[in-house]
Amino acid sequence: MLNDRLLVQLDTDAAERRSNAGIVIPATAAVGKRLTWGRVVAAGQQVRQVEVGDRVLFDPDERAEVELEATTYLLLREKDVHAVAQPRPGSPGTGLYL
Repeated sequence: MLNDRLLVQLDTDAAERRSNAGIVIPATAAVGKRLTWGRVVAAGQQVRQVEVGDRVLFDPDERAEVELEATTYLLLREKDVHAVAQPRPGSPGTGLYL
């Protein structure tokens, strides 16, 4: 990865959701602006606040898809990440960094 780019793999639970009433909502259903969680698998040398293995929250509309070895990944810029939810060893706090 170059510069401030991140290679992110979507969480498997992001594919479909279930409502409070138990109705399955497919990933293709149109809803309001919804952010998505994913896991960082590679980071460029200029990325400062996100590490490989971190779980990140981002807008799925601000991304590009790439397929490597039959797995689909998303290519993001660090500035497109809204939050990191990965408690790092030895760091105080809740594990959610906005």
